[in-house]
Amino acid sequence: QLQALRARSLERKLREIGSAQGPEVQIAGRRLINFSSNDYLGLANDPRLRAAAIAAISEFGVGAGASRLISGTQSPHLRLENGVANWKGAEAALCFSSGYAAALGTVPALVTKNDVVLLDKLCHASLIDGAKLSGATLRVFPHNHLGKLESHLQWAQREHAGKRILILTESVFSMDGDRAPLRELVELKKSFGALLLLDEAHAVGVIGPNGRGLAAAENLDEDVDVQMGTLSKALGTSGGYICGSRDLIEWLINRARAFIYSTAPPPGIVSAAFAAVNFLASPEGEERRLLLWKRIRLLQELLPRSELNNKASDGSSAIFPWIVGDEQAALDLASALQNEGFLVPAIRYPTVAKGSARLRITVSASHEEDQIRSLCQAIERLSA
Repeated sequence: QLQALRARSLERKLREIGSAQGPEVQIAGRRLINFSSNDYLGLANDPRLRAAAIAAISEFGVGAGASRLISGTQSPHLRLENGVANWKGAEAALCFSSGYAAALGTVPALVTKNDVVLLDKLCHASLIDGAKLSGATLRVFPHNHLGKLESHLQWAQREHAGKRILILTESVFSMDGDRAPLRELVELKKSFGALLLLDEAHAVGVIGPNGRGLAAAENLDEDVDVQMGTLSKALGTSGGYICGSRDLIEWLINRARAFIYSTAPPPGIVSAAFAAVNFLASPEGEERRLLLWKRIRLLQELLPRSELNNKASDGSSAIFPWIVGDEQAALDLASALQNEGFLVPAIRYPTVAKGSARLRITVSASHEEDQIRSLCQAIERLSA
């Protein structure tokens, strides 16, 4: 099986980074300009976050020592959850050890056998796995296809009358960088009495006032039943969270197995995440977010167009896919860019569909304009 992966150019290998995350990283002793990270605001190595982590370790130790419901809930955990809820404008929030764990714990806590999950085809693996784990009937609708989703809702209402219907989608899709039609999704879920879970992983810190995400940007916070997010991308740390009503959070505390049966996140990480939330909610945080959008617009303007990339880079987010198609060709282009001093790894099946291998370019507020210009020139030259 491993040989078969190698034959199809689908084997993956770990890549050792010998430095902190940033606009430049070190690999095998060589400095590369990093366009592969989801550290969108450049907070992963921010002095304020480092100081917050160090202070928490000095006071609370390195590990939490237990799961949250035993004796692992320390003051930093509650402080972070209150901070996330206030920042997101929600009644309450609950933090998980990762965004993956948040999905894996939350979806099966909300739906079970005989219920229905309707899932966008391009949703993250964590949402797919959570839906499968729930035992609910699962139907997948084509990406952002409102007509097909409505057909599925009609079917679910007819064939599973009286059962819960849960729609799963993302505000920004991780491999294409496009957005969900959130307003229309809210209208559909209201019409059919469904619940809506929105994964804001690649939107928080990037989109909306103070980086609160797409729901906040479109004034739909109160219309989204469950907001999921991560602390490991724009917030620069690690972990995931769920925001919503107080009843929702109390239910998850009692029913989300990924929360109940995991050791609590380390207090240093939790405190660094709290510092990141405070930064985002500040005028300086908003200034950093606006700087990111200047970098996004520059990349959108300079990235060359091709037959496969006429509309891929629409500037909806900090994610720009450069479609190559063939898996080996994508690996070759990534290698050529690395030889020129850029880290832009190839993304292949099964992360994306067969025949749609790509480079996923991610830009951050920490990138210099000249770095973006140089990357676009290299892509144009090497793709010719």
